[in-house]
Amino acid sequence: MKITRINAEAAPVPTTGYSQALEVRGHERLLFVSGQTPVAADGTVPEGFEAQCRLAWRNVEAQLAAAGMSLDNLVMHRTYLADRSHAMVNRAVRNEVLAGREPALTVVVAGIFDEAWLIEIEAVAAA
Repeated sequence: MKITRINAEAAPVPTTGYSQALEVRGHERLLFVSGQTPVAADGTVPEGFEAQCRLAWRNVEAQLAAAGMSLDNLVMHRTYLADRSHAMVNRAVRNEVLAGREPALTVVVAGIFDEAWLIEIEAVAAA
């Protein structure tokens, strides 16, 4: 599989940690990961945005691993934030978790299904 980053010269340069577009060639499988919430396997939800963000990413990674994939296979993700004030912490945690990987991404500020959740992350991976 070959992943090529595309950042059109006629569009803004990505700020940090993502690509404007990715072209994926030679893949055999696509995995669509439903929105992963900040809920642990035992049903608990941690306090605070950073803890919830890290847990949501661990849940994304768990789904990828269950399909025999990793963050290296991630080609796109969409993050929903309950409040715009979480944007910078979200970016910092995302950049730490992705460790130089730059998938396509969208961040949306929206009401999330459960008021206790401050973040939800959905993803697309290819292998």
